[in-house]
Amino acid sequence: MAVRNEGLVYTNDKCVGCNKCINACSCMGACISEQPDENGLARIDVDGDRCISCGVCFDACEHGAREFRDDTERFFEDLKKGQPISVLIAPAFKANYPNEYERVLGGLKKLGVRRFISVSFGADITTWGYINYIQKYNYLGGISQPCPAVVGYIERYMPELLPKLFPVQSPMMCAAIYAKKEMGITDRLAFISPCIAKKMEIDDPNNKGYISYNVTFDHLMKYVREHRISGDPCTDEIEYGLGSIYPTPGGLKENVYWLLGESVFIRQMEGEKRMYHFLQKNKDRIMHNKTPYLFIDALNCENGCICGTATDPAISETDDAMYALLKIRESVKKDDKKTAWGKRLSPEQRLKALNKQFEKLNLNDYLRKYTDRSGTCPIKEPSRAELEKIFDSMGKHTEESRRINCSCCGYDTCHDMAVAIYNGFNHKDNCVHYLKGLVEEERNLAQETVMQERQELDERQKALLDTVQTINGQFDHLKESMQAMVKGNSVNAEESTGISHDVEDIEGFCKHMDSYMDDIIKALEELEKNNTEVVSIASQTNLLALNASIEAARAGEAGRSFAVVASEINELASNSRSTAEGSAESNNQIRELIEKIVSDTKSLLDIVTGVNDRTASLAASTEEIAASATVIMDTVDMVSDELSELANRG
Repeated sequence: MAVRNEGLVYTNDKCVGCNKCINACSCMGACISEQPDENGLARIDVDGDRCISCGVCFDACEHGAREFRDDTERFFEDLKKGQPISVLIAPAFKANYPNEYERVLGGLKKLGVRRFISVSFGADITTWGYINYIQKYNYLGGISQPCPAVVGYIERYMPELLPKLFPVQSPMMCAAIYAKKEMGITDRLAFISPCIAKKMEIDDPNNKGYISYNVTFDHLMKYVREHRISGDPCTDEIEYGLGSIYPTPGGLKENVYWLLGESVFIRQMEGEKRMYHFLQKNKDRIMHNKTPYLFIDALNCENGCICGTATDPAISETDDAMYALLKIRESVKKDDKKTAWGKRLSPEQRLKALNKQFEKLNLNDYLRKYTDRSGTCPIKEPSRAELEKIFDSMGKHTEESRRINCSCCGYDTCHDMAVAIYNGFNHKDNCVHYLKGLVEEERNLAQETVMQERQELDERQKALLDTVQTINGQFDHLKESMQAMVKGNSVNAEESTGISHDVEDIEGFCKHMDSYMDDIIKALEELEKNNTEVVSIASQTNLLALNASIEAARAGEAGRSFAVVASEINELASNSRSTAEGSAESNNQIRELIEKIVSDTKSLLDIVTGVNDRTASLAASTEEIAASATVIMDTVDMVSDELSELANRG
């Protein structure tokens, strides 16, 4: 943010950057639209070099974002220090505070104020000075200068009219000069003022420091009430005439009519914006003396100084101050034929009386000079090429778009806005049509993006639908496979159950075989026992046959037949033994085979038992598989239906 000279009027933190002050202000560049800060907050600041303190922004701003500076605090601080101070009082002060006026002056006197002089008396001197200057120099068509805002505007923005600005001092300065030169007052002078801009007039080097403080109505009364300042009733010291009505619109004009008659033509003009537009529109005529006016009675404030820029808005909203001032006006019109304010005198007689009253005054003491201040607030006019560049940057590419003149930016025309941008008083982001263009571009871009995204979405949706249809087809295959699996699983379950039953039969057979083998082994054991007995009998028989042979030999011929029998018995015994021994050997072989069969049968039984257990488990698993397959089939059907519905929706 650029560093600017602080003026009397400044922006506080309530500003929202609404541009109303720019729109109301007659001084381009006095109100400057700053770029939004890091929080996005806009702000309109005041350039003290360009601001004429006309106060129009106070009326325009509904946010209370404008405040002003004066010398009220410094005035009271200096009183506390014992600084000798006398006070000049604006005519409007008594009209604005008729019930508090005298006690406030009494309170100020208690605080140390030395003297009170009404500026109404100074206004009488100003009227005298205007008429005498016109008559002495045939100065026609000039612009009155009691209003410091008007003076500030001409010095800064229309220096061509400085020669037409009346060189006669304002009522405030005439009162101060009179107090210093004629009354010999050496105190510092404070002015109780209805006007912010009076501070500029007070501080103007051309006015030689006659006045030290601009104490505004608003700040003074706030201070008085806050600190409860009051005293015995006190009034101003010098009697005055119709100068008391200067605060009203046309007050100077009415004074001149009172003294010159209404045959003269005085142009009355006031209003914070209308006044300056009038000067701009009529500049050439005024400069070249082409107006029929005796002079132009120009005031910044539409309702005059009585409702000046530093008065209480609550009072300004009513006509109470005007009513009070009208009473003051009537009170100064007297029947006395010796004063300029005699009601029964002719204008010529009144003027003669006024000149008599001020015959000892030197007109030159009440004249002033002005300063061309246009160099402190230059406005650069962009070239055609530079203007084109600015308009193009704002998206204003056609002549029609460059003449929209909506005034939303605060300026009357798009051209003025471009000039303001060129001079750094504003920025293109403050143009509503530029922003609308950006919004339109964003909207079009958003539409294109939406259309593109929609197209991409359609393509993705089509691809999704194709994928869904593919998945749906795969689910159909899966469904068929599951159906086949369920069917095959059912057959497997039946076969497993049949195998389990057959294996159980084999297991029973093995158990029976084992029992049979046990019986055979028992029979073989009996046979072995019998063979043993046969061998034993054969051995005994063989022994008997041997004995018989021995006995037959002993018997000789007689025992020969017996010997034959013994031999046969011996051979039978031998055969029986051989047979029994062969039977025993076969029996051993049979036993070994049977034991092997038993062993193999037991192994077979173990295998059959395992097979039977696994077959039972297989049967149970097959049943679980069948149940799970049924659930899967139901899920497949549900997903397939949902995919079909999704495909149909697509």
